[in-house]
Amino acid sequence: MRLDADKVPVGALLPVSRRMSFIYLQRCVVHRDANAITATDQEGVVHLPAASIGVLLLGPGTRVTHQAMLLLGESGVVTCWVGEGGARLYGWAPSLSSSTRLLEAQARLVSSRTKRLAVARRMYEQRFPDEDVSKATMQQLRGMEGARVRRTYRQEADRVGIEWTGRHYDPDDWAAGDPVNKALTVANSCLYGTVHAVIVALGCSPGLGFVHTGHALSFVYDIADLYKTATSMPAAFEIAAEGPDDLARRVRERVRVRLYEEKILDRAVHDVQRLLLERTDDVPTNDEDRVRLWDERLGAVESGVAYGGSE
Repeated sequence: MRLDADKVPVGALLPVSRRMSFIYLQRCVVHRDANAITATDQEGVVHLPAASIGVLLLGPGTRVTHQAMLLLGESGVVTCWVGEGGARLYGWAPSLSSSTRLLEAQARLVSSRTKRLAVARRMYEQRFPDEDVSKATMQQLRGMEGARVRRTYRQEADRVGIEWTGRHYDPDDWAAGDPVNKALTVANSCLYGTVHAVIVALGCSPGLGFVHTGHALSFVYDIADLYKTATSMPAAFEIAAEGPDDLARRVRERVRVRLYEEKILDRAVHDVQRLLLERTDDVPTNDEDRVRLWDERLGAVESGVAYGGSE
């Protein structure tokens, strides 16, 4: 097993929009073989090219080596520690990012009440394309969204022919829920991990949300909400209707299919850039791997220069 391999330049890494959305591992040892991640259990060894993974979900019984984390970090993979079946996110390691242009734009927008409201309205415009929300307050938008989500739950239950009694989730006791609520929790966690990978790959902050606030994943929840009705919701109801056996695994597989069919990686990249940038041609490139110095008049100047003159 090879541990030595040349570090891949940032500009040569596969863009997040072209990677696998997520991989879930449990009860195995995660190690490294050159530029591949290996997962070893009693059945053998599986090799996974690190540069092709968007997010790695590490479930219960997983051990990961230092060399594996080194490769995952260099390859821009978001590594998440999750509960049984991927049902709860406990922590994560951020991926590699070189440019702060989108992050700075995000911070400016979220720090202005007027601009923050404008971004939130653009998010809701995407969910309500036939309605004018340009003058709506956040309270009105929350009410519209709540009604839309409740209506979608009922429609999905009717579509697959199961009973729906409401969304109930105890974060401390996932197993206590009924099959459809357990399926929804797993499905949403997979979607969150995928969106999280996009956000940090673009250099944004997962915690600076526009609709959600006060949580380290606020922006993840903002962006994920754009796609739930097309991905995690239908996947969860479909699997719950098929039966409770091996539910978490089947939900993850169905969500992965939905993410691929709906082109969520591509759409999430585009939507984040559209929401944060005034001009779409201002998108930072992956090869911006340099540090500059801030100037109150010029904006940014080159670093590594003796501005004070030689002694």
